[in-house]
Parts: sequence; structure tokens; C-alpha cells
Amino acid sequence: MPLARPARAAVLLAAGSLLLTGCGGSKATTVRAAVTLDNCGHEVRVEASPQHAVSLNQGTTEILLSLGLADRLAGTATWTDPVMKGLAKANAKVPRISDNSPSFERVLDAGPDFVAASFVSTLGKGGVATREQFEKLGVPTYVSPSDCAGKDNSGGGDGARAKALGIDTVYGEVHDLATVFGVKERGDQLVASLQRRMAKATRGVDASDVTLLYWFANSESPYMAGCCGAPGIITRALGAKNVFDDTHEEWPQTNWETVADRDPDVLVIGDLTRTSQTAESAAKKIAFLESNPVTRNMDAVKHKRYVLLSGQAMNPTVRTVEGVEKVAAGLRAFGLVK
Repeated sequence: MPLARPARAAVLLAAGSLLLTGCGGSKATTVRAAVTLDNCGHEVRVEASPQHAVSLNQGTTEILLSLGLADRLAGTATWTDPVMKGLAKANAKVPRISDNSPSFERVLDAGPDFVAASFVSTLGKGGVATREQFEKLGVPTYVSPSDCAGKDNSGGGDGARAKALGIDTVYGEVHDLATVFGVKERGDQLVASLQRRMAKATRGVDASDVTLLYWFANSESPYMAGCCGAPGIITRALGAKNVFDDTHEEWPQTNWETVADRDPDVLVIGDLTRTSQTAESAAKKIAFLESNPVTRNMDAVKHKRYVLLSGQAMNPTVRTVEGVEKVAAGLRAFGLVK
């Protein structure tokens, strides 16, 4: 199956235009108030800075809030976790259309002039609506480049990656959205802050002898991270190894016998507040691990080597940096860092 096209430049040069390049994301040309992006294979033209945007996933919402754009958000949807630390006050000002995936009609009721989503599936068939449906109504759409760069979303499940995702693609999304909303300097500052945090978290860390497993959700047929999504960014940053790095699927489902056989040193556990799967919270996951006869004798379980992450930190978002920080701190606490 062909790979989904990564976001790349759509350059419309004119006298006096300014070229702004998102690191690892799309390239945008700003001509007066207009911005044109080639985003995940779609040409997106935004005539003026959005004033009533809707964000359909928590990842894009937290970027927009981090850029100080709460006053330009008409609604948000699809939350897996409490909002990122430091953003609660801003988030409280924004209407929440739905905790989960909203209907197309509910989104339109918010009167959006721009729609952003973290996943191709959100703006695809079976999602909230297709990009074409919004565009027919004159509403430009944007999908996080991290969900299409080097990734095939044409099959079932959460897609598969031909190559490993890099953190620069996440930074590129920040630059893209900052450009669209006319707050480039804020985007530069946010990316610089994330880069400093990454450097601090990984300084002096050598976890080359450590194996990790990332469990997102579901106790019956668990979703474990493959090699190359956001958990791959965390793993590579620390020099560790993911015990499921032999699969390029984003979140393959597996069985507990296979997990126990691979016996990772550390279990990185998604601590979710949603309720759509079994064992969403970390507490429920740990209770399962410590009572199930197949998993309770795993080395990480016997020694309680658990690192708890928000769902957003396990997806390619600005909170992936938080994931690097927390896993690094956990490895230090367990005495596993050289």
C-alpha cells in the first residue's frame, strides 16, 4: 500500500512574501494575511488568521493553548487526559464540544473558520468528517504532520511507519500552527523551550542495556507501541530498546504470553482518564499486571519498575518531551542508567 504523503512545501512566492519553514513539518509562504500549506498531501490555504478555530484532538489543542491562542478557539474535543500542566486556566475559557469524537454537526455549530486534528483518521472516512467536507464549506483543515510523515494510514488499526518519527516533526507542527495564527515568535519560543527540556532530560543518560515496553490501553488484547512512533522518540533519545521494535505498526495488539516472553526491564504505562477501553488508568493496569498469572512473574512487575505517562505523552505531541523527561527520571530512580 502506498505511504501517506508527508507534509511538505507548497511555496507561492510573491513580491514581499516571507518564507517560514516548520522544522520537520510543512513549509508555509505568507503573502500578506494568507498562508498556504501542503499538509499531509492536501493544499491548505488560510486567508486570514483564524479567530474561531476548533481543535478535534487534545494534541493540537495543547499546542494552540501553549501558543496563547485560547481566545481564538471556538471549541475542543477528544480528550484522553487532564489538560497539560500550566494550561488549565486557559483551557477553562474554551468550550468543550465533546470529551470524545464529536459529530460533524456539533463542530459546525461552533462556527469554525479553521479545524485542526492530530490524526488522519479524525478527518477521514469514519471520523468526524472528511477534510473535503469541511473544505466544501470554506473551512480549511490541518492534520498533525507526525501522523502522516513516513506513515501509512491506509490499512486497519493505527497505521504503520516506514521510518522512525523524529521530534523535529512535532516541532514542525508548532511552527505550522504558529504561522497560520500569525504568532511566529511564540512558536519559536515554544520550540526553543522544548529543545532545552529535551537536552536537559537526556544529558548524561545511557540506557543502552535497558529494555522498555509501552502499554497504552486494553487488558484483553493490549495495545503496545511498535518501533517508530512517539515511544520510539523516547526510546532513541535515551539509548534504550523497545521490546517490540520489530514491528512498524504504530500500536499493534498482542497477547500477554508474548509480552511475558519478551520480559522488558521497565514497563511504561499509559495513565488515561478516558473509559473507552479496558484498563485505561495506570492503577487498573498495574492491578492487572500484578494479579494475572501470565504477567505477575515478569521482572519489571516483581520489582515494580513502572513509569506512568499520560496518553498524550505516548502520542506524537509536545508532551512527548514530557515522556522523555519522565522515562529518564524513572530509569535513574531504578538505577538503570549508566
